[in-house]
Amino acid sequence: MHFLPQKIDDYIVTHSENEPQILKDLTRETYQKVLQPIMLSGSYQGRVLSMISHLVAPKRVLEIGTFTGYSALCLAEGMPDGSELITIDINEELEDLVERYFKRFRDPDSYRDTNNNTTLTQKIGDATQIIPELEGTFDLVFIDADKPNYVNYLDLIMDKVHSGSLIISDNVLWHGKVVEELDPKDKSTPILLEFNKRLKEDPRLQTVVLPIRDGLTLSRVV
Repeated sequence: MHFLPQKIDDYIVTHSENEPQILKDLTRETYQKVLQPIMLSGSYQGRVLSMISHLVAPKRVLEIGTFTGYSALCLAEGMPDGSELITIDINEELEDLVERYFKRFRDPDSYRDTNNNTTLTQKIGDATQIIPELEGTFDLVFIDADKPNYVNYLDLIMDKVHSGSLIISDNVLWHGKVVEELDPKDKSTPILLEFNKRLKEDPRLQTVVLPIRDGLTLSRVV
């Protein structure tokens, strides 16, 4: 979804860093083989995630919601030598596709920003059950999974971050529904409204909402 005029959006994309070939290939395969390919982060948001990762240089990243691995690869681009990315998704049917592209990421001939010492780990299952079992803390957390659990994910990750950690939340504008009259049958929008309110009011967080694609929130742990 575009929140800017189409011509302006196109101009921004044209004048931003080009999408690496491996991600173009992943996008093509996702649209050919996977239901709801629109769930991909997409070229522009992917470049934003890559830029943020390069600026933060996180040594440990947790992603909640893998899908086909596009955003994980973008985040991995900026991670330093010897770092670790853990990504969680409940859909085991996409596990082999994701792993195939993770292997390409480690190949220096496939990815210009590759880091062969970066560990990319998929965990398949319910993130609300997996997150409490993870040890240590994370420098960056990306939330992009089922919307009804967004508040639950926030509660669970606050014990897994430290001062200076960055929490990135996707789809926070939810196709503009956050400013529209609520549909009584809509289960996701009320949760996102509560989630956005929590991010704004939590004294442990410094938060800014960016109108990128379907809304991207950056929250720094103070």
